[in-house]
Amino acid sequence: MLTSKQRAYLTGLANSLDPVVQIGKNGVGPESVEAVEEAFNTRELLKGSIMKTVEEDPKQVASILAERSRSELVRVIGRKFILYKPFKKDPVIVLPRTKGE
Repeated sequence: MLTSKQRAYLTGLANSLDPVVQIGKNGVGPESVEAVEEAFNTRELLKGSIMKTVEEDPKQVASILAERSRSELVRVIGRKFILYKPFKKDPVIVLPRTKGE
């Protein structure tokens, strides 16, 4: 679970990223989840977009995608979303510490 400070930090890092994944009219299907998981092989932070043809709520679509790809939903802004999944060995992104650490 990310803190608000960590979410803000990751959002700042994602500002310069271009969307890598697009969710089309079919919504969150196996193809979308597979594309996200494949993208997480080379990066820890991912920006995606939800096309206007998707009728569901963008927050709901992004949270389903995060759940199915076992990643953390950082933020949804309009029809863009940011997902975070650290590498298991040697994470590249070092998050700000929480108070308990």
